[in-house]
Amino acid sequence: MTANLHRLVVINIFCAILFGCQDKPSGEERSTEPPKPPQPLVQQLTYRVIQRLPHDTKAFTQGLEVFKGAFLESTGQNGSSSLRKVSIATGKVVKKTLLDAKYFGEGITQLNGNVYMLTWLNQQGLVFDASTLQQKQTFSYSGEGWGITNDGKYLYMSNGTSIINVVDPTTWSVVRSMAVTMDGMAVSSINELEWINGEIWANVWQSDKIIRISPATGVVTGILDLTGLLLTNERTPTTDVLNGIAWDAQTATVYVTGKNWPSVFALSVQ
Repeated sequence: MTANLHRLVVINIFCAILFGCQDKPSGEERSTEPPKPPQPLVQQLTYRVIQRLPHDTKAFTQGLEVFKGAFLESTGQNGSSSLRKVSIATGKVVKKTLLDAKYFGEGITQLNGNVYMLTWLNQQGLVFDASTLQQKQTFSYSGEGWGITNDGKYLYMSNGTSIINVVDPTTWSVVRSMAVTMDGMAVSSINELEWINGEIWANVWQSDKIIRISPATGVVTGILDLTGLLLTNERTPTTDVLNGIAWDAQTATVYVTGKNWPSVFALSVQ
């Protein structure tokens, strides 16, 4: 074999190896799945107690709202469920509407002068005039009713699972549903809801924690741990779980209480 011929054979072999390797992309090149975005960090929220206010220890609190300088509060238990107007400063019940004994009252939200209230197992919601507390109508939904809030247009309803349904209050149709997740895992027992600065805050039933949820994705973006807020020596056999979140946008105050708690706590949350 001549030198030129030998050189030509070597070049052809080299080219075959080079282009053969290029015809076989690496494992990374073969993958067509886009990289998963990193999970957002969950912010650990902190708080300061601004004021401690009196609360009816017979109120099995389900929902809490600030409306025209007073609390709107819903209470549960068949035969004693109610919608109330309560003085923030004194805890005195100014006005009260009792529900039919067949209803176990759940969460409330105020929108355009109406109070929308869920019931636990009846698959029926109640609509009241926010000023008079007189019942105006009813509406139906599937599953259990737990917590409810709104974004100024739609209602956001929890049912004790990890799912929050977004409902149109004019047609009562479900616009969309979202699963509440933290670190990629579902968070169940979502209870009382409150809309605060464009996000959903939620009690987690049988927990002393409140979670902050993105309404666009359902992802938990923050946790407020209120363990020890109500002291052990202040609890009685009837004292139940933390429940009830209200937001006063004018003073940037978060109010929280619990079922049969002796106090409502006004908090500054960071």
